[in-house]
Amino acid sequence: MTDDTATPAPAPARPASRRRALLPDLTPWRASADFRRMWLAGLVTNFGSFLTLVALPVQLKELTGSAAAVGAIGAVELVPLLVCGLYGGALADALDKRRLILGTEAGLGLLSAVLLVNAVLPRPLVWPLYAVAALSSALAAVQRPALDALLPRVVAHEHLTAAISLNSLRWTVGGVAGPAVAGIVVAYAGLGWAYAADALTFAVSVALGWRLAAAPAAREAARPSLRAIAEGARYAWGRKELLGTYAVDLAAMFFAMPLAVLPFLADELDAAWSLGLMYASLPAGSLLVSLTSGWTSRVHRHGLMVVLAAAGWGLAVVAAGAVREVWLVLLFLTVAGGCDMVSGIFRGAIWNQTIPDALRGRLAGIELLSYSAGPQLGQVRAGGTAALLGIRTSIWTGGAACAAAVGALAVFLPALMHYDARTNEHALSRRAAT
Repeated sequence: MTDDTATPAPAPARPASRRRALLPDLTPWRASADFRRMWLAGLVTNFGSFLTLVALPVQLKELTGSAAAVGAIGAVELVPLLVCGLYGGALADALDKRRLILGTEAGLGLLSAVLLVNAVLPRPLVWPLYAVAALSSALAAVQRPALDALLPRVVAHEHLTAAISLNSLRWTVGGVAGPAVAGIVVAYAGLGWAYAADALTFAVSVALGWRLAAAPAAREAARPSLRAIAEGARYAWGRKELLGTYAVDLAAMFFAMPLAVLPFLADELDAAWSLGLMYASLPAGSLLVSLTSGWTSRVHRHGLMVVLAAAGWGLAVVAAGAVREVWLVLLFLTVAGGCDMVSGIFRGAIWNQTIPDALRGRLAGIELLSYSAGPQLGQVRAGGTAALLGIRTSIWTGGAACAAAVGALAVFLPALMHYDARTNEHALSRRAAT
């Protein structure tokens, strides 16, 4: 006998509702004018920076013909990154973040102009390429902690995961369009046009950033010093879930970042036309994830997602290095880019939802080392291994080492695997403070 008063079963979700659940959450864009300005400025400069990301290694390849010389870009960028990233984090806590962002953005634009001048010389020089790479790394390392520390101030705590996803979307749009256009620009117009466009994007970004509200230091923020940097490092060491995010990303980027050898891989596949597409494939995968990122706000086991996505990145790079058909290489690089974006979204959620405001800049400096030093070291590893063992071996062995390292870290850092945004004491404390 049936119960006529029973609550009827819910109707199946309509296709339109399911699509809306996948689309990016635009709440931070609608709620914060400063977030919109930061997003647009970042979109413009990301596009230009990806033009240079392609043009610089191509120019080094043309001038030297050496994979090791291209990989050495990572080495010259590493020391400024290490030094300035940590000190930049202390500066971000102690100074007005808006002024710091504007000053470094203008400096980066001037360095792009130097690359343009060198490119149009009758005989372009090699050493300015390394010098500009080092100085750009220093300025970007000072700027990035200020950008990261500003985000929780302009976006509500409950909207941070959505804001991180939107920032990822911004990065990937530039990452797809920039390399694809750069491949055409470099091949048909010349390196100078790529560098000129990059310099112009920085000018546009400074104009947008000028309208940001002032972002002075927190009252309890420490003055920039070695002691202040050490205080941030001690805090990070005491938070094993944070330590796990840094270690996993560092391992993934060091072992499996293939960018330095892509120009040589395109030549080996007899597909020079595919170089721009190779550079675009990684951000294309990231873009696909960003465009369907609505689901990320409903995930709470952020640490588990970081581990799974980083292991997936490594396995996709193994496949990209093993196959011989260029279209399969592009496919697996796209899959790798998607995995990297998933990892990045949930690392960012852990960082932004749990770190106190007074330490945000210094912890952002440490974060910068984990997600920037890894790719720089990875370029050196990839170039050196390719010179010794070959291009393909450099790629697939790096991916395999990445997957193995991530698995080991998951075992030895269980706090990362068990992190849950609904129960973590630091996440709950930050939510109560906002």
